[in-house]
Amino acid sequence: MSYRSKLPASWNDQPAARQVMIDLSSPGLAVFELERLLFTGRAIISHADEVWPRLYVGDQHRITHVLNAAHSRRRGRPDIYEDMAVTYMGVEARDACDYDMSANFRSAADFIHAALSRGGTVLVHCHVGVSRSATLVLAYLMLKQNLTLVEAICAVKDNRGVIPNRGFLRQLIRLNQQLFDKRS
Repeated sequence: MSYRSKLPASWNDQPAARQVMIDLSSPGLAVFELERLLFTGRAIISHADEVWPRLYVGDQHRITHVLNAAHSRRRGRPDIYEDMAVTYMGVEARDACDYDMSANFRSAADFIHAALSRGGTVLVHCHVGVSRSATLVLAYLMLKQNLTLVEAICAVKDNRGVIPNRGFLRQLIRLNQQLFDKRS
């Protein structure tokens, strides 16, 4: 599979041409290959990084919309947002290979897309900002920006060091296949 950056030109003036070949038909091999691709990305050196225009992955930042992929029903909506003009969505998710994160793909993508469509700036975060939050951002890019999984990973990894767990990668591979089948 070849990949050429799909980032908007105004955001990334000189998108680098990339050639990435990954066979997603074999789930075990595909997860290994995607992890190898993710490890070539940027190191985590800041709290939040812009991975798409006005879309951040991280742990905290100046933002209009927050999607918390580590929400806890016990604690409810964080008090920190009460006096701020911040729209909040919480996803109670465990960073575990057996957790079904795919159940949140569409609602998270809709939340992000609605915010960005209105000119908002979105932070998608979890505890560390590398697995749960990254998985939801990758799903958004696939569902709303029509990127393949490999294209989405390439767009994100150059701006933020991310590494979704293997279970989440398998779920993203399934989403990639569903979207491919739908487009065919």
